[in-house]
Amino acid sequence: MLKPPAPITRRTALKKGLTGVLACSFAPSFFSSRLFAQATAPSNRINVAVIGNGLIARSHIGTLLARSDVRIVAVCDVKRGAAEEARKRIAAQYGEADAPTIYGTHEEVLARPDVDAAFVCTPDHWHAPISLAAMRAGKDVYCEKPLTLTVREGRALADAARRLGRVLQTGTQQRSNAAFRKAASLVRHGYIGDIKVVRARLGEFPLAATLGEQPVPEDIDYDRWLGPTPWRPYHANRVLGSYSGGWRVFREYGGRMNGDWGAHHFDIIQWALGMDGSGPVEFVPQGYEGSPVQIHRYANGVPVERVATLEKGMIEFVGTKGTVWVARDDFLETDPGPLATVPLRAEHAPLYASDSHHEDFFSCVRTRQHPISDVEAGHRSASICHLGNIAADVRRPVRWDPLKEEIVGDPVAARLLDRPRRAPYAAF
Repeated sequence: MLKPPAPITRRTALKKGLTGVLACSFAPSFFSSRLFAQATAPSNRINVAVIGNGLIARSHIGTLLARSDVRIVAVCDVKRGAAEEARKRIAAQYGEADAPTIYGTHEEVLARPDVDAAFVCTPDHWHAPISLAAMRAGKDVYCEKPLTLTVREGRALADAARRLGRVLQTGTQQRSNAAFRKAASLVRHGYIGDIKVVRARLGEFPLAATLGEQPVPEDIDYDRWLGPTPWRPYHANRVLGSYSGGWRVFREYGGRMNGDWGAHHFDIIQWALGMDGSGPVEFVPQGYEGSPVQIHRYANGVPVERVATLEKGMIEFVGTKGTVWVARDDFLETDPGPLATVPLRAEHAPLYASDSHHEDFFSCVRTRQHPISDVEAGHRSASICHLGNIAADVRRPVRWDPLKEEIVGDPVAARLLDRPRRAPYAAF
């Protein structure tokens, strides 16, 4: 006699992912509302760990605290004070009895079987290692942008997410905004004709300063903060989390402005051009043969220019029949003007609609669908950031094969697609 299948619980769905659940059950309707009908019931809550508790994590925590279907059960940081501050804030809402546990290492957090999802809010050099470890531990992941520090890390994450059936949302939240969605739709469906040029205004960080050595504070595990990056003497400005500098100005830990605002704007451009599974074919550094701007170019010849200023907006799409400008705070302007409000024609399929990046993530955690900023799209957009920096490093154009994900004809540049990792953090 056949043994009846084990009942499918919410946690079974989250832990096994779509592939695992279908393999262990005869019932095709495991998405039934009975599993998630009581969003506020403890058995139906999604337990979250916040790993990295700096500036961006504070924003995420505020959003998570407002959700009745989510419970923050763990906070993790190499800076004890940052973790304690996060715990105090969360305890003020949940009550001390339900306050999250503090951890100093992500390995301890990910070993908890009751953690369903990890929010990875660390500096960039820890994004990929922690996200990969989380997926291997059966967790879904919301990872801040840029998804990775190197191109090779991105391919490893995308492949792992598909193999393990995990959900990974990249923190490129501009996709969950109506103005950016409308701009991308107008471009994608030809409302401004053939695209002649795209421009993105990124700004610039100050140059990385030479830092001296300071005593390491007692409440920071500095060796772990450095993680897989080269050893450097401690200085407060190296580990500072600041939107205007700190670790962001150093290439050891991120992609400077290419990996900061570039991760947002290049991502929208990829979306608008329908290139989420591909990318440009050439990267030209600023200054090469007198070029005043950094450029990357797609196979159809469309160039994307990184500029210091724009007439308006953060991104400018220039077509043969019009122009679209878009920015945050719901800014959208077009020329001709009526395009900004014109409804899409019936034959044009709407783009993935999300009005909340967090809501989209948690919905996909439950349904096992791919989110709006899926790992593959996040990897491809981050690759543009990295390849722009590689071209600047070698001071010449870099040819890129987006299908094979290889640099063409330049072995020196190709060596920069990944980086050596410092022991004992080298495993990836």
